[in-house]
Amino acid sequence: MKKLVLVSVTLLTLLFVAACGDDGDGTQTVGIAMPTQSSERWVDDGNNMVEMFEELGYETDLQYAEDVVENQLSQIENMITRGVDILVIASIDGEALTDVLDQAENLNIPVISYDRLIMNHDHVSYYATFDNFGVGVIQGEYIEEQLGLADGEGPFNIELFAGSPDDNNAYFFWDGAMSVLDPYIENGQLVVRSGQTEFSQAATLRWSGSEAQERMDNILSAHYSDETLDVVYSPFDGISLGVISSLQAVGYGTDARPLPIVTGQDAERSSVRSIIAGEQTQTVFKDTRALAEQAVNMADSVLNDEEPEVNDTETYDNNVKVVPSYLLEPVSVDIDNYQEVLIDSGYYDEDEL
Repeated sequence: MKKLVLVSVTLLTLLFVAACGDDGDGTQTVGIAMPTQSSERWVDDGNNMVEMFEELGYETDLQYAEDVVENQLSQIENMITRGVDILVIASIDGEALTDVLDQAENLNIPVISYDRLIMNHDHVSYYATFDNFGVGVIQGEYIEEQLGLADGEGPFNIELFAGSPDDNNAYFFWDGAMSVLDPYIENGQLVVRSGQTEFSQAATLRWSGSEAQERMDNILSAHYSDETLDVVYSPFDGISLGVISSLQAVGYGTDARPLPIVTGQDAERSSVRSIIAGEQTQTVFKDTRALAEQAVNMADSVLNDEEPEVNDTETYDNNVKVVPSYLLEPVSVDIDNYQEVLIDSGYYDEDEL
């Protein structure tokens, strides 16, 4: 009798999950887990995917975890319980999803890793992202060109910032930038007066602008009372704005003491406005419309038992498998081309900037 009851309960549970997944009318549901709404690019990513999935006839469940790992785990568990047919996950901590990925694997729910690679699990079907090493190279080459380093100019004072250590992409950005900048640091054309040249020293947890501002405050007070800072390598717009706030607080940003070159990434509205205002110098544009479209195409192919398009099967090893990936190309943006890249393309309206 106990076995019969157990079997009956199990069958009812499976029927419930199946009913939730297709809404009872054959419609499939996509669970979309995004890290935070505090960065506008994630809001755009989520909205773009919802619109594209719904145009294809899918239901969507979009959740933001506000950079709290436990929230994201709970949200994904709830999506699995409700019986979504596929998960698209932009992880907060790429190494913290093992348990929920086990659950998804047990229920044959495919997982697409979105922009940030999910680590340490074999149940990651595909990865949609940009050329993350290339992002760092673009930032490094921008500094190289602006300072005339290839022509032997220097020395210049530089400070380095890195992204969040729990985001696998942060290491690709750093490695790409350092592949350009390291030779100039080694030969003395670039001088890091703080001595903080390792990723672990430059890392910024959760890509926090306030944490970057505090670190910049400390560096400036300890190493630049009698020196001028010429350039800051920043991998992300939120970090860039925190750095600029710190610099302005000690007198940078005047004719007598101009702001240093400050790089960035994501072309967020606030940073593009900063570029127009002559504060932040550069950002890297990653068209979230294209990334969302690629993720939607991947998910649609998987749900229709087709092979998604990929263009990289070697780069992204998550410590368990090399995840088949599609990499999109990033674009450098500064005062000279923001109109063409961001406004003429329809990404932003002019009045937004």
